Amino acid sequence: MYHIDIISIQPQLLTGPFDHSIIKRAQQKGLLEVKVIDLRPYGSGKHKQVDDYAFGGGAGMVMKIEPIANCIEELKKHRSYDEVIYLTPDGEQLNQNICNELSLKKNLLLLCGHYKGIDERIREHFITREISIGDYVLSGGELAAAVLVDSIGRLLPGVLNDETSALTDSFQDNLLAPPVYTRPAVYNDWAVPEILLSGHERKIKDWQYEQSLERTKTRRPDLLE
Repeated sequence: MYHIDIISIQPQLLTGPFDHSIIKRAQQKGLLEVKVIDLRPYGSGKHKQVDDYAFGGGAGMVMKIEPIANCIEELKKHRSYDEVIYLTPDGEQLNQNICNELSLKKNLLLLCGHYKGIDERIREHFITREISIGDYVLSGGELAAAVLVDSIGRLLPGVLNDETSALTDSFQDNLLAPPVYTRPAVYNDWAVPEILLSGHERKIKDWQYEQSLERTKTRRPDLLE
């Protein structure tokens, strides 16, 4: 079974994404286990503080080193992680190749940042990989963690009803997916391309490849570089 632990100070943000659709089915099938760990109990003092002012001044708070370190060390007593991933805007940008690579692992630990980020010493001594889902800033890493879990989970063998479906997604071969159509074949005089109704598998594959290539050239030429 593939296992993902997620450390968060707002675990309630992750109750919805994993309780529906493909990720829910993956867990029901026993193919994937996702656990969200609340960082707050590892905080210090009466109020279980997990943040403090930054040394050197400046606006915003920083997630403290002790709660995160204690949480990670406790989790490591029970599981050996292939990667300890910090979701951060300045990490490597997530793409399909990274998703494919991580889907071959077995145990991941994800850390969701908040405020101005986490104490740098956590990044230096605990984190093995840093990932961003785009060049923008979110209020916290939970939504990024949900994106990462979904992008990995759907690649696990047995999760999708048709395992070849994931192999034909956009970006799998550095090409965007071709246009797709379904019934009816004609709507408001708008017809489906005849080649798709021909039943000629080889010609259909060739057409789909040509469409993928053209769409990629037009919309994402950077993928062809």
